[in-house]
Amino acid sequence: MRTFSIEVSELLSRIIDVEAADEYSALELVRQKYRKSEIVLDDSDYKMTEISARG
Repeated sequence: MRTFSIEVSELLSRIIDVEAADEYSALELVRQKYRKSEIVLDDSDYKMTEISARG
């Protein structure tokens, strides 16, 4: 028997609406909230699963 490395990856995604002066500020605000765990993705944010062989 041979051993194979298989990768399983899941994509979680959510749209966050924020008010900010510009796009850069909006991105920074969401990044900070995510880092502070104020935004936590869960199973309701599931989009897809991909399974592939790794070299």
